[in-house]
Amino acid sequence: MNRTVVITGAGGVLCSAFSKAMAEKGYRVALLDLNEEAARAVEREISLSGGTARAYKCDVLDRENLEQVRVRVNEELGKCSILINGAGGNNPKCTTAHEIFEDGDEIREDILTFFNLDKSGFDFVFSLNLMGTLLPTQVFAKDMLNQEGCSIINISSMNAFRPLTRIPAYSAAKAAVSNFTQWLAVHFANKGIRVNAIAPGFFVTHQNRSLLFDENNNPTPRAQKILRATPMGRFGEQNELIGTLLWLTDSSASGFVTGVVVPVDGGFSAYSGV
Repeated sequence: MNRTVVITGAGGVLCSAFSKAMAEKGYRVALLDLNEEAARAVEREISLSGGTARAYKCDVLDRENLEQVRVRVNEELGKCSILINGAGGNNPKCTTAHEIFEDGDEIREDILTFFNLDKSGFDFVFSLNLMGTLLPTQVFAKDMLNQEGCSIINISSMNAFRPLTRIPAYSAAKAAVSNFTQWLAVHFANKGIRVNAIAPGFFVTHQNRSLLFDENNNPTPRAQKILRATPMGRFGEQNELIGTLLWLTDSSASGFVTGVVVPVDGGFSAYSGV
């Protein structure tokens, strides 16, 4: 296959799995991540397996940096045919201490409440997830014009379907990503560029491990609530996202699919709790 896929956040747990899967399918893989060493580790794994990959230090919130990286990707791997916008995340500065309003605690200054959430933290989370999807798309979708079989995959979340307690910025940002996915799908439909999103349920990553497991590797109370609300009763495995990714990026299998957000969540989004 003589095609290039660009993946942001490629050094992370889920996107590194995406990167390896696309390399196995014969794509040349551009691994973009602010953590260059993490991206290089994925590059080494892919290269040892016989695939083609290059790591690039990249800030998805810096348009000029993205343009510079695009030039290098075009020179070293070719024009982008598939873009996977995987960069994102939350920040402790905009995570409330309580799930619901607690009388007495909401006026405290020593814990984070809705009333003293850090604006800079909220701005960062919203920008990382939404602008970190917009800017790479503005830059790399140019490569897809006048190509056939191109697509963009955004990473949404269960938060976009049912906002989780304590993380209002992340929930709002992922809802925005889902909406933006639909907007882009309509905007690019006449150019043959399909735009879809994957909404993972609960997978254990570097970012959320400390929230889901204690120091003895036992599920935290929050993790137990998640598992009770997931009909399959477990967390997802990285490889369980790959089938959806490969389907959405294969125009021969999903050529008439655009503007959808696909949950991969063990039934979480379908369960009402009763």
